[in-house]
Amino acid sequence: MNKLTLTLSKFAVASVTVMVTLVTPLIVQAQEIKGDAAVGKTKVAMCIGCHGIPGYQASFPEIHKVPKISGQNAKYIVAALNAYKKGERNQASMRGIAETLTDQDMADIAAYYSTHGVTAGATLADKPSRAPSAAVDALLKKGGCVACHGENFAKPIDPSYPKIAGQHADYLYVALKAYKTEKNPNIGRSNGVMAGMAKQFSNSELKEMSKYIGSLDGDLKTVSQTSFR
Repeated sequence: MNKLTLTLSKFAVASVTVMVTLVTPLIVQAQEIKGDAAVGKTKVAMCIGCHGIPGYQASFPEIHKVPKISGQNAKYIVAALNAYKKGERNQASMRGIAETLTDQDMADIAAYYSTHGVTAGATLADKPSRAPSAAVDALLKKGGCVACHGENFAKPIDPSYPKIAGQHADYLYVALKAYKTEKNPNIGRSNGVMAGMAKQFSNSELKEMSKYIGSLDGDLKTVSQTSFR
């Protein structure tokens, strides 16, 4: 190895060391954002109008019940809000709200809703509360749904994935269809894994899967909130 090569090698090592030194604190800082449920309670006035009214329905671009978010995984709520903020999910109302939130706001709101309405000590069975029909079972196996969302669809393998058992069936259906939609400013979700899964199925098949998953027992709730803070 000549002197020039040795010098360049040392420079490369030094450059990598500097990059790691600069980037590592940023990663640690991002990981250290902790949500405070008590603080989050003071930040959810914008959420209550839709998510705090049982049975409330969105009317654009398609009519469906807004999702239950009380009892949802905090990391998933943060991931979803970031997806709206970045435009990876096309929904004007949610994007408008998400764009006003800081990372700390998202963490606090997520911490609040992850514990909102949760009954201490309550646990779900490891298996679904009811068995699917043979046809739906085949669809679920084709989609590999339990691989991410858990055998009972309420215990995802990663907390950044959603609990879906007991979610409103019409919302699940609209969400699944959105992964199939492309180049539409009002509808659509950008996620390679979910898009690949959803595109295997017809809309009628997605609807049947949604009906079954929505019928299961789960942690998700809509807790009535009639006053704004």
